[in-house]
Amino acid sequence: MMHKSVLLNEAIEGLNIKKDGIYIDATLGYAGHSSEILKKLSKDGKLICFDQDEEAIEFSKKKLSKISNNFQIIYSNFVNMKNELEKLKIKKVDGILFDLGVSSPQIDNKERGFSFQKDSKLDMRMDLNNSLTAYDVVNNYEIEKLTNIFYKYGEEKKSKFIALYIVNNRPIKTTKNLVEIIKKSVSFKYFNETHPERRIFQAIRIEVNSELKVLEKVLPDAIDLLNKNGRISVITFHSLEDRIVKNIFKKYSEINEMVKGLPEIPEEYKPKIKKINKKPIIPSACEMNENSRSKSAKLRIIERI
Repeated sequence: MMHKSVLLNEAIEGLNIKKDGIYIDATLGYAGHSSEILKKLSKDGKLICFDQDEEAIEFSKKKLSKISNNFQIIYSNFVNMKNELEKLKIKKVDGILFDLGVSSPQIDNKERGFSFQKDSKLDMRMDLNNSLTAYDVVNNYEIEKLTNIFYKYGEEKKSKFIALYIVNNRPIKTTKNLVEIIKKSVSFKYFNETHPERRIFQAIRIEVNSELKVLEKVLPDAIDLLNKNGRISVITFHSLEDRIVKNIFKKYSEINEMVKGLPEIPEEYKPKIKKINKKPIIPSACEMNENSRSKSAKLRIIERI
């Protein structure tokens, strides 16, 4: 299974791992980051992993078992992290890693329908047990809703034209059909110079998996779960994700506006975190050359105070 974890060393170093600590890999995938975390833990340490892709879980379970048995995999979206840890009677952890987006094996497996370069049924579910698919979005959403998600999640300026063309050419059954319809909805020059199919596929994928909504919900929970000096490393792959992470980290690293200027700041209004890196860490030129999918990656790290 070929999968290169992006910003692997930087993200792991950012966690500042204690050998007997409790760590969370919120996005297990194919265990690239998890393997490195597990190697750094003693028999008293613990790694808890979340994923909603059964194929990835099965692969990673075998891979991690060769390193240590100090891990547990939870089949769940990371949005449920706080509730799942409560079931395990874990109140605090020492570090959490998020590697957002789609893994290379998911993209490369054409049956999953994530890639606009391979013909497949319209699916795009990270969790194959979820009911909503890309087919449902493309063929059942009204034009206003399609326009909105293309603009909001894909930042596509031709959203309305593309949505109208999709609605007028239903049913659309495959990724290739969808790309052809996107191509016909805009000018030849616009399609070849700006590649709107990339943004439309991203928007549909985000809608199918509620990616931004769950990210907005889980980050405050993750901050609350940290022990003092505990850290979070977040790797994002597009501007929408990064903006959410940046804004939430900014909010929790500053004094609440309501109490600025008071002679004594109540504890609940003080900053909860500090930023380890003020500017996002990006892959080296060498990594970008070796793994083209790393080019848009950004890593932000914070520490609980």
